[in-house]
Amino acid sequence: MKIKKTILYENHKSLKGNMVNFAGFLLPTHYSSIKEEHLSVRHFAGLFDVSHMGEIIIEGSNAKKFLQFITTNDIELLSYGKAQYSTICNNEGGILDDVLIYQKQKNYMMVVNASNKQKIVKWLNYHAEKGVNIKDISDEIGLIAIQGPKSIKILDQALKLNLNKLPFYHFIDIKVEDTDLIISRTGYTGELGFELFIPNNKIRYFWNRLLQNGGNMGLKPAGLGCRDTLRLEMKFSLYGNDLSDKINPIEAGLGWLVKFKKGNFIGRNALLKFKNEGKNKSVCIEMVEKAIPRSGYQIFFKNICIGYVTSGTMSPSLSKGIAIGMIDKKFSKTGNLVSINIRGKEKKGKIIKSPFYKLGTMLN
Repeated sequence: MKIKKTILYENHKSLKGNMVNFAGFLLPTHYSSIKEEHLSVRHFAGLFDVSHMGEIIIEGSNAKKFLQFITTNDIELLSYGKAQYSTICNNEGGILDDVLIYQKQKNYMMVVNASNKQKIVKWLNYHAEKGVNIKDISDEIGLIAIQGPKSIKILDQALKLNLNKLPFYHFIDIKVEDTDLIISRTGYTGELGFELFIPNNKIRYFWNRLLQNGGNMGLKPAGLGCRDTLRLEMKFSLYGNDLSDKINPIEAGLGWLVKFKKGNFIGRNALLKFKNEGKNKSVCIEMVEKAIPRSGYQIFFKNICIGYVTSGTMSPSLSKGIAIGMIDKKFSKTGNLVSINIRGKEKKGKIIKSPFYKLGTMLN
C-alpha cells in the first residue's frame, strides 16, 4: 500500500521532523525531543498535524436515527455546535472505532481514526438505509491541533478571535480571512486546547501563522511521540492498544459512553451482558521500581498472571514508568501492588486512580 503524505509533509521536513509511517501516513514522531515537546504542551503549547484522521459527513432525513443505532452514546444529547465522544461497536460489543461526532447545522461530521477509516466507511454504508447519505471528505480537509495552557491566547492573537466563551466539547463554524474553519475545543492531551478543521489548500498558511505568532509564547511543533505520552498520562485510550474489536467499552473504562436507556443500537445486548457479567477492567499502574512497561507485557498479582499491559511508557511529567493494564477485575482495587514482567524481570507497580497526571488544564 502506498504511504500517503499530509499537506504539511514539506513543513515537517523543513522543521527536521523525524518522519515515520503511521497508519499509512508519513508523520513526525518528534522535531526536537519527545520529552521537550511533551513538557512544552503541559506548560505552554504544542502544534500537531493530525490530518491523517478521517472525516465523514452523515446527512439526510434519517441521519440522527441512523447515528443513534450505529453509535453507543446518545445522539439526542447533541445540538448544533456540540461535539460528542462515542464508540462504534460490532454485534459482539467489540469496538470498531472510537469517534468524535460534531452536529453541524445541516449534517453531522464523524471523525475517525486513520487506521479504521475504510472499515468504518464500509460499516456505515452497509447499515445505511433510505434517508441517509455517507460522504468521506478526508481528502478535502486537514486537521491541526493546538494544545496547552497558552493555546487560547495564541489562537486569539494569531487569528483575531475571542474563544474564551467556547465551552469544552463545543465548536464554531467561522470564516477567517475568507477561509471556512471549524474550531473545536477538543483534544487528546489533557490540556486546554483546540482542533482546527481547515481546507487542504489553506492548511499550510494557518500552520505557519500559528507557529510564527505563538513562538514568543512557547509554542513548539509537536509530533506523534509526545501525543502518545500526553494521552497516556491522562489514560486516554489508543485504538489498536487499549481498544480493539476484541475489547468492549465496558472493560475499557468507557462504559459512560454506552447509553442503554436510549433504546436499540448495535452491540446493545452483548454490552448489557458485559455490564452484568464482565470479568476484565482497564486500570492505571504506576511503577514503584524504575522500569518502563510496554504493550503486551504480563501483569502479576502474587504470582498469578492477571492480565497484560495495553499501553506503557516513561512519563515525562512524573519521571516514572506508567501503564494502562487490562486485568481481571477481582484484582483491580486501587492501591493493590502488582508486578510486570519486563524482559524477564519482575518489576513492582501500584494500581492508582485515573488519570496519572492530575494537573491538566483541559477544563480551565
